Amino acid sequence: MEEMNVVICNYNYEQYLAEAIESALAQDYTNTHVMVIDDGSTDGSRAILKTYDARIATIFKDNGGQVSAYNLALQLLKTDYVLFLDSDDVLYPGAVTEVMQRFQRENAAKVQFRLDIIDRTSKCTGVHVPHSLTDGDCLKPLLDGWLYPSPPASGNAYSVSALRKIFPVPETVKSRYGADFYAIYGAALVGPVSSIPKSLGGYRVDSGARGASFANSEQIDKAPKAFTSRWATLREIASHRLGMELPRDFHDFALERAYFCSSVYQAPLTTRWRWMLRHSHAYVHAIVANPFWSLKKKVGTLMLSSLCLVPYSPIADYAVRYICNPLARNRAG
Repeated sequence: MEEMNVVICNYNYEQYLAEAIESALAQDYTNTHVMVIDDGSTDGSRAILKTYDARIATIFKDNGGQVSAYNLALQLLKTDYVLFLDSDDVLYPGAVTEVMQRFQRENAAKVQFRLDIIDRTSKCTGVHVPHSLTDGDCLKPLLDGWLYPSPPASGNAYSVSALRKIFPVPETVKSRYGADFYAIYGAALVGPVSSIPKSLGGYRVDSGARGASFANSEQIDKAPKAFTSRWATLREIASHRLGMELPRDFHDFALERAYFCSSVYQAPLTTRWRWMLRHSHAYVHAIVANPFWSLKKKVGTLMLSSLCLVPYSPIADYAVRYICNPLARNRAG
């Protein structure tokens, strides 16, 4: 039976760390190993880790950021497959079994699956991410500059040999974080992506964050710049290690909706109209030309986006929240 290693990269998440570890240890796939890399935590994380003894492999390192933790993991791994689980997320017991069945049936570089959004108490919110998944060869869209739909870090498992063609990623001040970006899109440069259209884990989002946000881990004003920097780094890696030339610019709805949100959310009516008339080209292009979306989804997103232009701000702001924050789509919330 082939082996899977669930790697948990942790930095100061003592509140959720044990739950993440227990979910990895509870996998019904018997050849699952668990490794935790603690990236210089200063809270009670290390005391928690010491209670697990030989049940997990624990590596303590100085703080260097998520990229350094992924680099170290891929240097140490002895299994053929790896799933990087964020230390505030969880896996459902059958996750690794379903992932390994896909790897055994298909020659995939990455297997991805949906994640239920859970709140700080681990309660499901009734929402999942992402809303669409692609399957098969994602190389051509990437070579055209399109980032394919992918779950956050914890919803992805990889062939270790595929990731080692991308990692180690240079560790610089600008590239301390976003290791999952390089793994998610780098793996697709190496081989096919296989998607499981069901939730196999939980992605934790602050239950109080019902405003408009780009991502759980990044502030909306920083995320667009971070993505642009990461794409530039991935271009260099693809060119130097794989002999592939990625375009200078890329297209991604998640990025464009961040610009959209930061520009129009809770803004005066004149500001919203000005942005839509003068600066929305890339946003509209990311919808209309999106190779992964159906016509129905494109029309629906355009219609919803147009609501930001109505004079009644509660409607306009709700539309923006619905587009940019999955929690806003939960009627119970």
